[in-house]
Amino acid sequence: MKKYIVHSGYVLVEDYIKGGYHVLTPGRYVGAEEVEDDGEPFDEKMKRLVGELGDQFKESQRLEEAIKSNLEALGYEL
Repeated sequence: MKKYIVHSGYVLVEDYIKGGYHVLTPGRYVGAEEVEDDGEPFDEKMKRLVGELGDQFKESQRLEEAIKSNLEALGYEL
């Protein structure tokens, strides 16, 4: 007995999908632009980016406290 699968408005036979003629994920159909290697080793890049993210989180907290303080000065509580 054949199994039928409805996908994006099409009815597909399970054997057709298993044969690799059609996949249910967009990866095969959506192009990915070639990205040039920047030469920075992955480990170093991740450490740098995580450090930058940590700095941004600290700045975010500082700004959040400043905004809360300003709102409280205006008579508004969060």
